[in-house]
Amino acid sequence: MLLSKPIKPYLCDIRMKNIKIMKRLLLLALSSGIFITTQAQNINVTEQNVLFLNGQQPALVTMVYNNSMSTVMDKWKSFLKSYKNEKIKADKSGEIFGDNVLIKDWGNNPVDIYARFEENKADQSVKLMVAFDLGGAYLTSSGDAAKYSSAEGLVKNFAIETTKAPVADKKKDAEKVLSRLESDRESQEKSIKSLKSDIESYKDKISKAEKDIEKGESDLSKKKSEIDAQRTTIQLLNSQIEGIK
Repeated sequence: MLLSKPIKPYLCDIRMKNIKIMKRLLLLALSSGIFITTQAQNINVTEQNVLFLNGQQPALVTMVYNNSMSTVMDKWKSFLKSYKNEKIKADKSGEIFGDNVLIKDWGNNPVDIYARFEENKADQSVKLMVAFDLGGAYLTSSGDAAKYSSAEGLVKNFAIETTKAPVADKKKDAEKVLSRLESDRESQEKSIKSLKSDIESYKDKISKAEKDIEKGESDLSKKKSEIDAQRTTIQLLNSQIEGIK
């Protein structure tokens, strides 16, 4: 009985296939570039006097992390545009002016909003400073506690959401990598299961082949004895033929 595929080369194929799969998984994990160290980033808002283009004004100050200044400025412009306004203007010095921005919770009187940005490239953080001109007076915690609390919430929520955004993007990328890794794992598990099944099948074939060989050798021995006996019979018949004269 002949096997459909030689055993040694087949087992070599199995080992090589497993090695290739493991290399692929390792390269996939490394190429993701995601080696995250968890560190809490608490967003706080403080009240400070800040120097804007129009002078020093009371402002709400916070930090935005994991972002460049250009990204934070773009997001701040989009944030201001979500409110009714007359004009949103960005200055090259790193300041954005929101003209007559209407915050519904504050009533029907629009406010001018000044925002200044300072970047720390070393830790990818941006200092955000926001002043609210209520029309002759700038917003302070002592001047209008209710509006200050509302403004504090607006600034803090903006900083939190903007800080979370790039981390959320990394999470999505990490989930995609995880999905591919799990898919590769399932593929490898199926492959291993199939290879184990093949090995068991080959073991059965080998066992059957060994039995067939054993039986074949026994039959061959009998056949040789029969051949020898037949040759003896022919020799005797030859002798008889030669004895007839």
